[in-house]
Amino acid sequence: MVGFRWLSFAVLMFAKLPALAEEAGPPMGTSELIQRFQIKEARQGVGVDADAFYAVDNTVIAKYDKKTGALIAKWEGDADGLTIHLDSAAVVDGKLYAAHSNYPAWPMTSSIEIWDAATMKHIESHSLGSARGSLTWLDRDANGIWWGAFANYDRVSDKSPLAYGNKYNTQLVRFDANWRVAEAWVFPDALVEKFDDMSNSGGSWGPDGKLYVTGHDNAELYIMDLPTIGSELKWVGTIPAEIAGQGIAFDHSQPGVVYGVIRKKEGSEVTVSRVTPPVVN
Repeated sequence: MVGFRWLSFAVLMFAKLPALAEEAGPPMGTSELIQRFQIKEARQGVGVDADAFYAVDNTVIAKYDKKTGALIAKWEGDADGLTIHLDSAAVVDGKLYAAHSNYPAWPMTSSIEIWDAATMKHIESHSLGSARGSLTWLDRDANGIWWGAFANYDRVSDKSPLAYGNKYNTQLVRFDANWRVAEAWVFPDALVEKFDDMSNSGGSWGPDGKLYVTGHDNAELYIMDLPTIGSELKWVGTIPAEIAGQGIAFDHSQPGVVYGVIRKKEGSEVTVSRVTPPVVN
C-alpha cells in the first residue's frame, strides 16, 4: 500500500511538471555591470552611439562622453510647454530619434522628435495623433525597419475617470517609411502583469536579432520574438540587469552591451552592462 501511495504521488507530480515549468516563466540569462555614471537627466531613457550617450528626461536630452562621463551638450525644451514627455532615444546615422507624448494628459497623443546628434539641434517632428496610446520608445532594427511601442496604463489620470488606456492595450508596432503603423502586436498577459499598473517603457533590438523590452520599474530585460501566427508576441527570455525599467539602448559599437537608467529623486544613474541571453530554441 505504501508503495502504491508513493507511485501515485510520483505520477501526480510528473503530471504537474509542465504546468510548473510554465509558471517558472521563460529561461533566464545574465548580465554584468561594466560602468555606472551619476547623471541627473537619466530619468526616462538613454541613447548611445560610438562616442557618446544621451540621457533623456521629460523636456531635456543631455549628451555625455562615453569614456569620461563629461557633459558635451544639452538640449532643453522651450518654456512654451510644447515639449511634455520625452521617452527613450535611438541614435541612427547621426540623428537622435525620441518618442514623445503628452503623458499624463488625456486623450493620449504622441509624436516622433528628431535631433542632429552632433549639434543637438532639433530638426524634425512627426505627429502620430491619438489613436493607440502613448509612444514610449523607438528603435531601428538591422534591416532598417523602425519599431516602437504605444503604452497604455492601469493608472487613472486627472482628466479621465477610467484607467489610462488599460495596460493590456499596449502594442508593439512596425512603422513604414512614412511613420505610419504597418503592423501591430500585443504583449502576452503574463508579461503585462509584471508591469503592475504601468506599461512597456523601453525597447531595443539586440545583436542577436531579438527585441529586448523593459517595464516601468523592474530590474529586468524581457526578450521577445514575433509570432509565426497571430498577434501576440512571444516572451522567450528574461535577463536581470542593473536598471530600473525605463528606456534602454544597445551599443552597436560594442555588441552585447546595453545602456539603461536608474532614476532617483537625487543621483539618477546611467548604467552600462554586458548581457548574456539564455539559450532560446
